[in-house]
Amino acid sequence: QVQFVESGGGLVQAGGSLRLSCAASLSTFSTNAIGWYRQAPGKQRELVAGISSVGSTNYAGFVRGRFAISRDNAKNTVFLQMDSLKPEDTAVYYCNVPAWVVTGRGGPYWGQGTQVTVSS
Repeated sequence: QVQFVESGGGLVQAGGSLRLSCAASLSTFSTNAIGWYRQAPGKQRELVAGISSVGSTNYAGFVRGRFAISRDNAKNTVFLQMDSLKPEDTAVYYCNVPAWVVTGRGGPYWGQGTQVTVSS
């Protein structure tokens, strides 16, 4: 059974940092790219960062240079280090397999997410 459990969110002041974790129950974890997504109130969910099975990374322009994604295949976990946080980063953060999200297959596997709130 596929499951993603996100953690590490919280309330932080602008300029602060948080480190999010995504623990995946996924037998093919090491061979799948994993992405971090976020959804702010009243907005659509958007891709924040992704990491391939071999560690190549990509970032949305609005977080490039501030966020860093990494993975630990031994622990089936993906991390998102968020620095220089801004109030506009406030959202619920989720993880999923990007290829599944694009095709719709990822729909049933969205977890509860972790809330990040950045105060000004």
